[in-house]
Amino acid sequence: MVPVGVVWTGGVVQEAPESAINAISGCVSRLAYVKIVVPMQVISGFIASAVMLLAFTAYAQTPAAKPAAGGNAAARAVKNPVAATPASVTAGAGAYKKYCAFCHGVDAKGNGPLAPKDSNPPSLVDATWTHGSTDGEIFHLIATGTPTKTAMIGFKGKMPDADMWNIVNYLRSLGPKPAAR
Repeated sequence: MVPVGVVWTGGVVQEAPESAINAISGCVSRLAYVKIVVPMQVISGFIASAVMLLAFTAYAQTPAAKPAAGGNAAARAVKNPVAATPASVTAGAGAYKKYCAFCHGVDAKGNGPLAPKDSNPPSLVDATWTHGSTDGEIFHLIATGTPTKTAMIGFKGKMPDADMWNIVNYLRSLGPKPAAR
């Protein structure tokens, strides 16, 4: 506790002027007058840290080379290296449930319970594939996410490539068969 008539300023204890004590105390002859001074270096450091945190957050949320709506020519040319065997489809179903079902739904119809508000994940079992329908384009979407307001994140580095290809095979087992794979 700071004694009456003493001022603490940045680690230095000093006596407060009598006029300051009288101005504060009013009727009471002597009250504690405490003044805490925060050095500008602390304030400047806090502001600099906040600005750096905001800049890092903005950088981290910047999408990296996401595909345009309508497909991706480079991804379209990529062939699926994983054969669509029953083992691949089963592995894809497991990976889908782990990574995708939260937003796209257990039945892959775009009705997942944890999809971000107003993101409207598409059905993955119909014939409409806005961002491309080849295996390579679907793999690319899983890896990089989507460029639109759907808020789909990319899973590159978060999921093994083999799991992404297995998910492609699993989705193929659910929906209509495309003309070209």
